[in-house]
Amino acid sequence: MKRFVMSLALVVLALCGQAAMAAELTLGPSDVVKITVYNNPDLSVETRVSESGEVTFPLVGQVGVNGLTVSAAEKKIAGLLETGGFVKKPQVNILVTVIQSQQVSLLGQINRPGRYPLDARRGLMDVLALAGGIAADGADVVTVMRGQGDKATRDSIDIIDMVRSANLGRNLELQAGDVVYVERAPRFYIYGEVQRPGPFRLERGMTVVQALSTGGGLTARGTERGIRIKRRDASGVLQTIDAKHDDLLQADDVVYVKESLF
Repeated sequence: MKRFVMSLALVVLALCGQAAMAAELTLGPSDVVKITVYNNPDLSVETRVSESGEVTFPLVGQVGVNGLTVSAAEKKIAGLLETGGFVKKPQVNILVTVIQSQQVSLLGQINRPGRYPLDARRGLMDVLALAGGIAADGADVVTVMRGQGDKATRDSIDIIDMVRSANLGRNLELQAGDVVYVERAPRFYIYGEVQRPGPFRLERGMTVVQALSTGGGLTARGTERGIRIKRRDASGVLQTIDAKHDDLLQADDVVYVKESLF
């Protein structure tokens, strides 16, 4: 249920973010564009933006479009056609058919991992929604890695907190080359006299008694007395803790349920 609500919230916040940040695509190397001029079919061309950021267009030759929005590139080509005396008041239209220069990578516990084009200014929630959202085993915290020259930055965003507070200020606007990574959700382990021993997703604020419920409850021979938690401390030393029902679990805790002596 929690994952369904989270996925629904992703879609809602993505739509809000998309409306708030709607803007034109910026052209760059390797993008493929189809350029047409109204009432001049002989000037129609489909071409790829070169590595130097230029397109070749009839009559005017090489035109630099790198970093320009689609509308700015249309105005630039129209201006060249008019000032060159080739077409009076040209109406230029550019359609981007393949986006290569503006992409982000989504990795890890994503329903549809891969590379996604930034065909507009898009926030993190928007791109997560495009990729089908976070997988069932995915963590609530998403990491965005970004290269800036020789340096790289890393930003961790708590999706659950963002959804609960509707704080779109944390809906980070993504840039070309960003990497979005979702780790596997933290787990705990339960064994001994429980119906379903094994590893389970650790929910926020999960207590020992909730862990017992997740494990299907006690077997006929199990007892709630003397439950123990095996946990590694900061130095990696394994500790054994006598647990109370309302004790909070931590990632990678191992819960042991004893057999009743009576």
